[in-house]
Amino acid sequence: MVKEIDRNGKKYFKCEECKFYYKTRYLAVRCQEWCEQNASCNLAITKHAVAKDF
Repeated sequence: MVKEIDRNGKKYFKCEECKFYYKTRYLAVRCQEWCEQNASCNLAITKHAVAKDF
């Protein structure tokens, strides 16, 4: 399940599999689904990540 984080007054969404953060829940969900199904990261999704483990 994607985790919502508040950081400096902004919301971010975290993929619990690879620990990347995204500005939208949609991208975090896509990332998490990919990670769970393929045991890898998808560059087309992770290029939108804003951080890895704040």
